[in-house]
Amino acid sequence: MASDNSFDVVSKVELQEVKNAIEQASKEVHARFDLKDSKSKIELEGTDAIQLASASEYTLKAVIEILSQKLVKRGVSLKNLEFEKLEPAANSSVRQKIKLVQGIPSEKAKIIVAAIKDSKKKAQASIQGDTVRVVSKDRDTLQEVMALLRGKDIGVELQFTNFRSN
Repeated sequence: MASDNSFDVVSKVELQEVKNAIEQASKEVHARFDLKDSKSKIELEGTDAIQLASASEYTLKAVIEILSQKLVKRGVSLKNLEFEKLEPAANSSVRQKIKLVQGIPSEKAKIIVAAIKDSKKKAQASIQGDTVRVVSKDRDTLQEVMALLRGKDIGVELQFTNFRSN
């Protein structure tokens, strides 16, 4: 009686952790002597972007560094951040938007599927929207596929969910 086992490869950013990191970073920016008068702001825009603003490019870099540290501490991978270009704003200040990458983009999903096929493991991978479903008859093979994907740098943080054995 052969049954299929499966799991989903996903890439999600925990929004509550991002909010907490932004709050902590804001507190630190306002408390630090060298950044006190920089008029720096960190705000979450909707569910998919962080807007940064500061008096100069130098202070903005310091704010990004603080935010990055707080995100990492809260378990949010920096791989899921997409920095847009620096924009000049009013009164010679600068702004930058950081997009939060939710889900696996199709070109990254194709890389994952190709890596599983190239490994010659007895597992099938299929792209389903912004997730990749991996199916195999053998649980150990699925564990090997997980280890393979953890070892590869695909450019987004991967999580493995929905592990099922039928």
